[in-house]
Amino acid sequence: MQNRSGAATANRAARLVAGVLLAAAGISPARSAPPPEPDRPVFRPQISEKELRENWGVGPWIWGPVTKDKQTCRLWRAFEIPPGSKVTGGWLRISVDNGYRLMLDGRQIGTGSDWRSVTEYDLGQILRPGRHVVAVEGFNDNREAGMQFGLRVELEDGREIRVLSDTDWRIVPAGVEDWPELREAVPGWAHAVKVSSRLPRSGWWHQRTPTMLVKVAVPPPVEVRFWQTRWFQIGVWVVAAIAVLFSLRLMARVDVQARAQNMLNRERARIARGIHDELGARLTELALQGEVIQTELSHGSRVRPQLEALCEKARDVSSAMDEVVWMINSRRDTLRDFVNFACKHAQRFLESSPIRCRLDVDATLPDVVLELPVRRSLLLAVKEALNNAAKHSGASELFLRIHVRGGSLKVVVEDDGAGFEIESADPLRNGLSNMHEGLKDIGGRCRITSRPGKGCRVEFEVPLPKVSARANGSTKAAEEGELLKR
Repeated sequence: MQNRSGAATANRAARLVAGVLLAAAGISPARSAPPPEPDRPVFRPQISEKELRENWGVGPWIWGPVTKDKQTCRLWRAFEIPPGSKVTGGWLRISVDNGYRLMLDGRQIGTGSDWRSVTEYDLGQILRPGRHVVAVEGFNDNREAGMQFGLRVELEDGREIRVLSDTDWRIVPAGVEDWPELREAVPGWAHAVKVSSRLPRSGWWHQRTPTMLVKVAVPPPVEVRFWQTRWFQIGVWVVAAIAVLFSLRLMARVDVQARAQNMLNRERARIARGIHDELGARLTELALQGEVIQTELSHGSRVRPQLEALCEKARDVSSAMDEVVWMINSRRDTLRDFVNFACKHAQRFLESSPIRCRLDVDATLPDVVLELPVRRSLLLAVKEALNNAAKHSGASELFLRIHVRGGSLKVVVEDDGAGFEIESADPLRNGLSNMHEGLKDIGGRCRITSRPGKGCRVEFEVPLPKVSARANGSTKAAEEGELLKR
């Protein structure tokens, strides 16, 4: 401390001696300039709008007519890219004091909060010919505010479009909804005003000039496919709801039809049982009584031949009744049941004739149900073909072939008889038209092939259903159980 005070005293003494010598020589000592007064700031050179445009690519500072703390200012500007032109590049530069949110055609491009840096957005991938709208939501924290903006669009033909911050920008009042997407300015929106680029700080006017450039790449907009649009999704939901309602309605109808079919099958089973039990028993009793009466008559009685004919007719009626019972019996409606019945009928029908019956049937048959119309029409057609062969063919051998091919049932009645000319045959006499019409009614077809001396071949083809008989097995089992209990 003593050393420091001694040095200060020596310095003061040196200055005093220097002053005395200068005064003796007639030279006044130089005085230092007083500091500037706080209310008279010193101006620094201001950067011009031309320099801003050329060096930084932006226009002057603009803002709303009124500037205040904690203020949000919404600036709007539209521009046009000529139709048919091709954009080769587009760059947007912006700086806002204090922060901003930038939108192009309603899509947010970016945000910022430092006015000292200019942010450049590369818009080359998203700009297309047509009208575009730039919307900037600026926020002022306190004191001075403003926005600098510059947009440059290069076209393939060498033309250039520039949009700078100027008084053509509009100020959007608070309360306007969806303003970034509006294509036209609403009458009554105020124009932006230029604001000072100077900041009075500590007695100096500081120039609000950018100090650095930050580049940001803007990804292209996500392409919305038609199936991603709101209307398409609403349409899908509507179609799905209609489909669900239709499915429920269809299920209800199927359930009603299934119940009706079950009731029909039960009634058919009841009728078949009644016919078999009542009429069959009565016819059998009638035939037996006729045979008993025949034994009591003498061999030369004139009544005896009539009784024999009556008994034979009773047996024929009983056989026809068995056929009807088989047709309407829902417990005998499978393909295998039809094949067994057709083969037995053919053997029984031809056993009293000189024609030898041969069977050619698939060893394995699909477990499917043949509906009553199909069984009836197909059986009648087979009986008609057998009857024609027995009456007109003069054959010694007949083949009954039953095969399943490609989802269809093929039944063939083929003999080695005399054959005939199909063109000269009488379709009414031989029942050919009945066979054709009967198969046509059930969706099948009949083909007849014959030549004189080469026999005759009658082929019936009907489509097989895809529903398995086992699908209705539980229902039929229940029906059979009920019938057995009665």
